Amino acid sequence: MTLFEVWAPEKPVRLLVDGAEREMESGDDGWWRLDVPTASPGSDYAFVLPGADSPLPDPRSSWQPQGVHGPSRVYDHSAFTWTDQAWTGRQLPGSVLYELHIGTFTPEGTFDAAIERLDHLVELGIDLVELLPVNAFNGTYNWGYDGVCWFAPHEAYGGPDGLKRFVDAAHGKGLGVVLDVVYNHFGPSGAYAPMFAPYLSTGSNTWGSSLNLDGPEAGGVRRYIIDSVLMWLRDYHVDGLRLDAVHALHDDGAVHLLEQMAVEVESLSTGLGRPLSLIAESDLNDPKLITPREAGGYGLHAQWDDDVHHALHALVTGERQGYYGDFGSLDCLRTVLEGAFFHAGTWSSFRGRRHGRPVDRQRVPGHRFVAFLQNHDQIGNRAVGDRLTATLSPALLKVAATLLLTSPFTPMLFMGEEWAASSPWQFFTSHPEPELAAAVQTGRRSEFARHGWAEADVPDPQDPATFERSKLDWSELAKPEHASMLAFYRELIALRRSVPDLSDPWLSGVEVWHGDQHVVIRRGSHVVAANLAGTPQTVSIRSLPRSVLLATAPGVVVERDRLVLPPESAAVVSVR
Repeated sequence: MTLFEVWAPEKPVRLLVDGAEREMESGDDGWWRLDVPTASPGSDYAFVLPGADSPLPDPRSSWQPQGVHGPSRVYDHSAFTWTDQAWTGRQLPGSVLYELHIGTFTPEGTFDAAIERLDHLVELGIDLVELLPVNAFNGTYNWGYDGVCWFAPHEAYGGPDGLKRFVDAAHGKGLGVVLDVVYNHFGPSGAYAPMFAPYLSTGSNTWGSSLNLDGPEAGGVRRYIIDSVLMWLRDYHVDGLRLDAVHALHDDGAVHLLEQMAVEVESLSTGLGRPLSLIAESDLNDPKLITPREAGGYGLHAQWDDDVHHALHALVTGERQGYYGDFGSLDCLRTVLEGAFFHAGTWSSFRGRRHGRPVDRQRVPGHRFVAFLQNHDQIGNRAVGDRLTATLSPALLKVAATLLLTSPFTPMLFMGEEWAASSPWQFFTSHPEPELAAAVQTGRRSEFARHGWAEADVPDPQDPATFERSKLDWSELAKPEHASMLAFYRELIALRRSVPDLSDPWLSGVEVWHGDQHVVIRRGSHVVAANLAGTPQTVSIRSLPRSVLLATAPGVVVERDRLVLPPESAAVVSVR
């Protein structure tokens, strides 16, 4: 016997299962329910709404084997055999994250193929693997941010069992798993949930209609989101969630959705006996998100810190267009390393207003900020999806990596960064509807044309070649220049793990000084010095060195309380 249920407070619903339509029973809570004795795991079903052209998939479907437009299939979470009973979780503090996209991480683009590469991540020194969105979306391949089935893993990746096999295998190798989830909008095709109930508000955000989080019937919408959150963490054994663009979650209620989410995840974490992390992506520069609830915040565990990225990127590339306009100086780097945000109640020329709020560096630990040199957005939202490898020398890539991985923040790498992958990571879609495909093609090219790119240079998102170009080329690991970079990243991450000063999260203990083309960061009894110039630099480290623990290039010379650094190099030194 299987219980079918769906929330539709304003219209009647019929169930289509086993080839026959059946009446459902309405409850006072807006839910329709029906027990079907003949249905079981593997049965396909759909719901029939008045006025709909065809039966619709379940808004809470766990399995969409025929895609987001097809029927749902009954799935039994208890049927999977887990082997991770000894897994006690992985906390965010002290961890190194690795962001990857299942569809382009391997040639096959599946959960099972990704399992075969987990040893690479273990040897690299990764603690948490962050997957770009894997819930079902329109078409075969996509970034995943146009998801419409918030409870069903994408079938082309391997479906529900495939995701469970990946998480189980990761745990077996000591790796935690973080899922990127999108609750601020539905994708443009296959979003049938709003046909059942008032999931959408009258407002809009960058990607379309906003979710109804504080209007009539908002309770059912909030429950929909939070139940999805709890499902990933509980039923798929996931260790954390990265919450996409939370600034687009418009909620004027007394208890913000994010706070409610944090409360319920804390309860689940206590019950499961393992840490569960909520990581926000936000452009607000507001530490309230990561301030504990007892101190008046929302109680999330961390947030992405774009200011650290912008400071590092603009410094090493020299780019100053768009939102990089305020960044790029060594003084800017000092500001973010000591205080997490650059815009902290300060003027933002890109926004034309003051932006952000200061972080209390005496009380807020740096591990609550996820920092990165590259990620899917900062690569994929460039017109041609070019990585830093396209513009920077290997020497400068190592300098930038050293600054990131010795910082007080939680560092995150983007797949392939560790071997200076040459493959781009471009914007790709596979919408089967011709009109939607054309709209995406035109919109992408016109958007970049407004920013000075030639339209002809912008890859066609719908061209399968764009997707294929974006896949990692694992054969590069056999080439000396890529193998050398990988060896360096392994050494650097191992050093971070073995020297507590280099992962110490307290911002109040970070001291930064700089010259015209060099910077020095004091980290307890260790110093990180970097020369960004094309000529040697003599750098005062204000302490007597004991030993050089790491150098990105040969030829570092110690002279009393100074270092002579080769061009485009960095060193980590223990000091008295």
